[in-house]
Amino acid sequence: MPENYFDDWVASRYEVLWPHLFDPQVVEPAVSFLADLVGDGRALELGIGTGRLALPLHRRGIRVDGIELSAAMVEQLRAQPGSAGIDVTIGDFSTTQVNGRFTLAYLVRNTIMNLTTQDAQVECFLNVARHLEPGGCFVIEVIVPPWQRLPPGETVIPFDVSPTHLGFDEIDVATQSSWSHHYWFGDGETQAFSAPFRNVWPSELDLMARLAGMALRDRWSDWHREPFASTSRSHVSVWQKPE
Repeated sequence: MPENYFDDWVASRYEVLWPHLFDPQVVEPAVSFLADLVGDGRALELGIGTGRLALPLHRRGIRVDGIELSAAMVEQLRAQPGSAGIDVTIGDFSTTQVNGRFTLAYLVRNTIMNLTTQDAQVECFLNVARHLEPGGCFVIEVIVPPWQRLPPGETVIPFDVSPTHLGFDEIDVATQSSWSHHYWFGDGETQAFSAPFRNVWPSELDLMARLAGMALRDRWSDWHREPFASTSRSHVSVWQKPE
């Protein structure tokens, strides 16, 4: 079982710490993208968290189930209106199974990187394939490893520097591993949070999908379906299970 870094402190402040994730201009394109794929079927969110995407999908009449390692995050989900209609199983989404078959499974906001070994990421794809109906799709939103921005010999890349937040990644290129470090400043206090990740290349994800019997259907730079290019810093990829 992976270590849970999203404890009560993080869960209770999740929307405050990462407010941009809850901006309607961020949420709505993702929800519309996912709703188009699921159609009249069922959706499974891996790492459902506080329901940032699951709740608006549910409000559209889509049945959403979830898997989540952090009970504290699920507690925040349960405090929100409409959450009673969303079934959540506590566990590691690379191995935990739930009842039923799904038209869509999705994993957003770099959460595939929370699985810190290649084996665990491969297991995630295999687990998704077991849950998908024939013709079903698996969607991942994740950054492209940012190593082109690393000066020679350097290991640290800042990703946010503001009066209220400092964030930087400490990267080991040889192992594709990194630690994300966050420091929040407010009310005369400093709060720190760090968590490990495993960077993964788009082509590596495609191979994981092939090992699970799926094939790449689409790859975009973002939820607006902007073309994916060599300069893209992230991607939204869709793999499909054969009919």
